[in-house]
Amino acid sequence: MKKIDVVRAWRDPEYRAGLSEAELAQLPPHPAEAMEVSDEALLGVVAGLRPEGSATSTPTSSCDCCCA
Repeated sequence: MKKIDVVRAWRDPEYRAGLSEAELAQLPPHPAEAMEVSDEALLGVVAGLRPEGSATSTPTSSCDCCCA
């Protein structure tokens, strides 16, 4: 499947509905498609901080309004 056809299939529901099952099977997942993240992976997420022991454990940006 050509790149232009892939993009059209992602964007145009009518075009996608006209594709065969074989063509749909060749279609890669949409890059903005929802993804699942396990609860375990989310446990390490804390307001933009990196996990302890990583290269840096400081916030990725500074903020004077609430992080002082």
